Amino acid sequence: MIAIIDYGAGNVASVANAVTRLGFSFIITSDIHELVKAEKIIFPGVGEASFAVNRLHDNNLFGFLREIKKPMLGICLGMQLMCDHSDEGNVNGLGIFPLSVVRFKSSETKVPHIGWNTVHYKPANKLFKDIKQDEFFYFANSYYAPVDQLTTSVTENRISFSASLEKENYFGVQFHPEKSSVSGLKVLSNFINYC
Repeated sequence: MIAIIDYGAGNVASVANAVTRLGFSFIITSDIHELVKAEKIIFPGVGEASFAVNRLHDNNLFGFLREIKKPMLGICLGMQLMCDHSDEGNVNGLGIFPLSVVRFKSSETKVPHIGWNTVHYKPANKLFKDIKQDEFFYFANSYYAPVDQLTTSVTENRISFSASLEKENYFGVQFHPEKSSVSGLKVLSNFINYC
């Protein structure tokens, strides 16, 4: 069973629709007891970081998500909340990825960054299995995680930044796979099947 976390800051309906199209069973929940039973967890996110962190605390999910051993996929804000800190609201995240999320500089590039970008991934990457190199994915973000040793794919908005991160059982994508057509669905399928 797949669990999609609903903590009041996620793009839950679109993610649920994508998982439905793939034919997998899922639940939408913020209940820790349900999340414990799940085989895989999807952590979507749309909105503002400090609000989202407060909602995680309200639902007693903050500590739980830092300690789980099952595969978890963070999407967009979900991935950013898995980092140490976000400049958006000056808030501490889950601390899974040792990175600080920073805002694009409007003097250097367009903010927010919205649209289709190519993603270049490292070889033997489970999330991008059977996806052609430099495929297009849909992004909508004003903040980003810099490129790091945990970066598994990159894209550009005048500067290179992390399109995906990975550490042990934790995976994150800055783009929206649920809005990225066939390739996005393949990323979700790969997470469910291979991660």
